[in-house]
Amino acid sequence: MPKQKINHPSHPHQLERMFGHILSMCHACGNKHEGVFYQCTTCLRFRIYQDCALLPSKLLIQNYTDATFTHSHPLTLAYSFPYFDQNAKFNPTCRVCSGRFCSHLWLYKCDKCRYYVHIDCATSTREPFSTIFLPASLGKTSKNFNEDEYPNLLHCPFPDVGDNLVKRHMSNQNELIGRQHDGEVFNCFIHQHPLILFDDQTSVGTILHDPMKRVRLLCNGCVKPIMTVPFYMCCQYVDGKCCLVLHQWCAKLHSKVQLPVVHPEHTLFLLSKIPSKFFGVFKCTNCLLPSNGLAYGCTTCGIYVDINCAFIPEEITHDAHPDHLLSKVKPSANVYRSCKACNQWMYTSWGYHCPTCDFYIHVKCALLLPKVIKHKYDKHPLSLRYEPAENHINEYFCEICENEFSPWKWFYHCTACAQSMHLSCVPLILQCEQSTYSFKFGNTVYKFLNVKFGGTLEIKRHSHRLAFVQGLEGDGICNKCRYRLWDDMIFKCLECEFAFHYDCASSFVS
Repeated sequence: MPKQKINHPSHPHQLERMFGHILSMCHACGNKHEGVFYQCTTCLRFRIYQDCALLPSKLLIQNYTDATFTHSHPLTLAYSFPYFDQNAKFNPTCRVCSGRFCSHLWLYKCDKCRYYVHIDCATSTREPFSTIFLPASLGKTSKNFNEDEYPNLLHCPFPDVGDNLVKRHMSNQNELIGRQHDGEVFNCFIHQHPLILFDDQTSVGTILHDPMKRVRLLCNGCVKPIMTVPFYMCCQYVDGKCCLVLHQWCAKLHSKVQLPVVHPEHTLFLLSKIPSKFFGVFKCTNCLLPSNGLAYGCTTCGIYVDINCAFIPEEITHDAHPDHLLSKVKPSANVYRSCKACNQWMYTSWGYHCPTCDFYIHVKCALLLPKVIKHKYDKHPLSLRYEPAENHINEYFCEICENEFSPWKWFYHCTACAQSMHLSCVPLILQCEQSTYSFKFGNTVYKFLNVKFGGTLEIKRHSHRLAFVQGLEGDGICNKCRYRLWDDMIFKCLECEFAFHYDCASSFVS
């Protein structure tokens, strides 16, 4: 039988067992219980439920949740979680229910990892405790679909930056059968010059995209790295007259597509450049990211979709929420949910949803973030993480921008070297000596991921040609609007300090 009086480490005064069964709020877990309570003999309003009073000081969560939730280290009972500590750790949520923590309530936490959980969640006392009702990406889930019914189901994330939707779509459609041989010429309707096929690894030498060797080669179609053969290059590339390069699958795209969900009124045609868009930069209707690659568009209505977003599947699966089918959903002002990857609201752009678990993720977060990346200054690859890493209680600092970030949003991490990186900083690996990260855009997909910088512009008001680049912190302010150039698309003179924003370009060009 429990003792009549106890001294509990959570409270400075002695606690006494109350007579009979009562219905009361527990100061330990914050829930109402009916049963036996212990009350402070000095602070009569302080009382804790008997089960909470007898909680173990340490436990393994899998022993109390039938291994639905697992963690490799014992969890320690803590009697408060001050707001200052929560803010310092970027306001963690419960790893079982995703709920917030109250500063005065008890919790279990890991002394070696950033793992925090409510006491009733850790001990399986919250009902109903069935996996079908559990929050997204937490605990074990049973498969809710049949693989045979989805023969071309896309499993995300893509293994590396060299894989993308266009490649998968064209492969599934058997569009790459009957390939040409190395050196043969292909006349593509989207380009005025013949294209030469490179299908031999030895013939391209060190030209292929390789962040480990600081070599950049981006496709002009999908604006993704060209890391392997085969690929096409313009016959005038060597002379510097035309710098067009294309993946084999991007060069053989369909001339038109029907996208009834995006634009049911008209057929969308493949466009190499948008006539009305300066320097070919447009905003994709699906992902809302700027792009200057190939697009499917309707010039009559001004609807443009980058070629990756033109082939977004209706259903996918993702490692962040395994075994459950995710279905594509339209942006809606009625969806007051945040993306599990970036914590930004879902109503702004297309997403994927698991109705069983109320799991949401943006299309761009699901499809544009590869599983593994490589960095010249790390000997190991960095893997995409969906939660804080085990055995890493310290702060997380990005290797590119050197800023601290929240591990409750997705990030890249190497466990062996304890190195981490923002999602938005990943494309900046080839210019990692320059910090280009801006807090305004948070830890999300790099906003210029679909923009291929390069090329020059000649204007009458300046004697030198201007390069199309991303603005850096040291580039100063725009010569037109006088606002800073950092973290924006700009035209910059490489011989003097003259520069201006992309949006300000029209007044200089006209």
